[in-house]
Amino acid sequence: MKIYNNSIDGNLNLVKDIQEIYYTKKEDVQKKLDDFKNLWKYGSDTEIFIELVFCLLTPQSKAKSSWSAVQRLIKKDLILNGSKNEISKELNIVRFRNKKAEYIVNARKVFTKKNKISIKYEIMQFNDNYKLREWIVKNVKGIGFKEASHFLRNIGKGENLAIIDRHILKNLKYADIIKKIPDSISIKNYLNMEIKMRKFAEKIKIPMEHLDLILWCKETGEIFK
Repeated sequence: MKIYNNSIDGNLNLVKDIQEIYYTKKEDVQKKLDDFKNLWKYGSDTEIFIELVFCLLTPQSKAKSSWSAVQRLIKKDLILNGSKNEISKELNIVRFRNKKAEYIVNARKVFTKKNKISIKYEIMQFNDNYKLREWIVKNVKGIGFKEASHFLRNIGKGENLAIIDRHILKNLKYADIIKKIPDSISIKNYLNMEIKMRKFAEKIKIPMEHLDLILWCKETGEIFK
């Protein structure tokens, strides 16, 4: 079966590699995405908030280390009840733990209504996930477009949103979609790269929400979150 063609822009060998991984891992990717959607459908406000905490921890830290830190917080009942100092002590495996502890406490305040977390209600006020992402970036300290996209993907709300991290940037460069990997990304540049990634996904016939997990798998050898 021919899985790429000469009309696709970029490095054809890379495109072929990506598509081969996709056809091998497609069922695993779909299962992961279904798990994310089920989290939104059946998960509690606390479980949704835990995903936000995870995404608050990921900047400049490994995803698995961030998730391990989340597990520590859950075990000690600090996600909803811990002080900044208590939370910070459990974040010694991620970078900028004091700042991130502060972000978690601030996020908790944003989504606390009548003394309990009510994050699903706030999210349900939006029918447009682009506007929802903008609202999250504006209202939750420590969250940029990448982290907000990551969070929304992990709760089944990330359709057509790109999680532009170092894995994505590396592959976009290899595919000749971008000329170089930027040191920092403005909102305008992020949105422009998101458009380019969406077009790339369309050309290689891989759904946008699948492509991020495939590129992550390509770089790490596994499908995580």
